[in-house]
Amino acid sequence: MYTQKPKVLVTRNIPKEGLQELFEKCEVDYHDSNEVIPKEELYERVKDIDGLLAVFTKVNEEFLSHAPKLKVISNYGVGFDNIDIKAASRRGIIVTNTPDVVTEATAELAFGLMLAVMRRIAEADRILRFDRPYRWGPMAMLGTELLGKTLGIIGFGRIGKAVARRARASGMKIIYFQRNPREASQDLEDSCYYRPLDDLLAESDVVSIHVPLTEDTRHLIGEKELAKMKRGSYLINTSRGPVVDEEALVKALESGHLKGAGLDVFEKEPKIHPRLKELENTVLTPHIGTSTYETRVEMARMAARNLIDALEGRRPVHTINL
Repeated sequence: MYTQKPKVLVTRNIPKEGLQELFEKCEVDYHDSNEVIPKEELYERVKDIDGLLAVFTKVNEEFLSHAPKLKVISNYGVGFDNIDIKAASRRGIIVTNTPDVVTEATAELAFGLMLAVMRRIAEADRILRFDRPYRWGPMAMLGTELLGKTLGIIGFGRIGKAVARRARASGMKIIYFQRNPREASQDLEDSCYYRPLDDLLAESDVVSIHVPLTEDTRHLIGEKELAKMKRGSYLINTSRGPVVDEEALVKALESGHLKGAGLDVFEKEPKIHPRLKELENTVLTPHIGTSTYETRVEMARMAARNLIDALEGRRPVHTINL
């Protein structure tokens, strides 16, 4: 146990309302800026820390070599592809994340992107804002209704299920793909039905992706998978950009094979494929899936609790290694 307060670095400004207990129990180096800490400065600041609250911070072998006292990394978010889990585990460093609290906000955005691209809301907004020629007509700006359409959800975890709830309320039919199908009775009870991936792609009017980024899911949706989707269907991605082959997606959108896409994440963030920005049939948002005030506060609180539990000798509830 510590004879003095353990030292913790918070790598970007997040709501302090969620960090009150952390400030009480730890010596906190709080980086009060939305800018990334320059590498040399970062390595200097981590040399004697016990805990790290990583806010979109890349933690690799090089980073860890500069933090010899580090015992726990609390990732501010669900996805943890920014952290070398194997390297941390080799050093006995606990890694945690913040699931659950991001579920509803991310599901809301996925559903919002779906509605925006299918009903051409963002496109219509641009017409008015930029004074483009506009005249009402019975065949002008025709979109696609959600009612009666089939939504295919890839990754049926917390967020996927939350999207399904919203889609059912709009009269959509739900099918899903995940590695381990549920019992048929549970599918029947929830009115959500398992399909192999190829079948899901072929049957869905809209495909929404909710999987973590791993070696197995990188380019899970590529040229072949996009070709299997219905002509005139839509793709929504609020998971991780590299899950989709962005060049292949652009070609599918340009050719008209896909009618539209709603994207909150991009393959080479923060860079965005230039042709994506030129297409009218895309709705693009800058990785704001969890960007609600309520969620950000709860993420901070959970990330702080993970740190405190580990530093006080308890196993954090949301440990993802060791």
